[in-house]
Amino acid sequence: MTHTLHRMGKKQSLEGDFVLLMMPSKGVNHKGSGPKLRRFLEICRDLGAVKIGDARLGNEYYQGDQEKMLGNVEDMSVVQAVFTDPKKVTQTIKAVKEADLGLSLVVSGLFWEVGKCCKEAGLKPHTVNESLGRWGHTEKLPSDEILELNTMCGHGMVAVGLIEHVVEKIKTGKMTPEQGAEELFKPCMCGVFNPVRAADLLRTLVGTDD
Repeated sequence: MTHTLHRMGKKQSLEGDFVLLMMPSKGVNHKGSGPKLRRFLEICRDLGAVKIGDARLGNEYYQGDQEKMLGNVEDMSVVQAVFTDPKKVTQTIKAVKEADLGLSLVVSGLFWEVGKCCKEAGLKPHTVNESLGRWGHTEKLPSDEILELNTMCGHGMVAVGLIEHVVEKIKTGKMTPEQGAEELFKPCMCGVFNPVRAADLLRTLVGTDD
């Protein structure tokens, strides 16, 4: 899965942005995978994930709440968890290893941060994927500040127009950066949008960062 590779941003911001993803392989180990995927999400939740999600049936907002989402996890689901703290990522990787769920785990983040987490958890990455950036008429793209928010949804569901609308509401005092971040999370059906990082980005974008 590569839809979490294209998150834009400065080093300091991306150092607090990690996505853990687990999915079965159709025809290989998907039968009976539902309880394992649900257990993975429970581990992530208990160890400090800021959001957990299910790409098959939608994020917690779409399904009603987190408990309903956990109860609806099926075989063939693709599930994710978002973290801001590398120490918690390391703890989670260790816990998943000990749980021996038999499913592959993908960890997205800055190379050196993910590598450090894996090393501390006693694991060596099997495969490494890298984003090569954007090609073509990049001058037609929105500003980098907007793209930092937009690219946190790898499927492009957090529209630029919505981001601009939220920014305007924050500027006029109708919404806090935290409320704006949650509003931007809602259309990210996989649930990989990081609202903690988004709130920080919004504060900087509207000039209220202190």
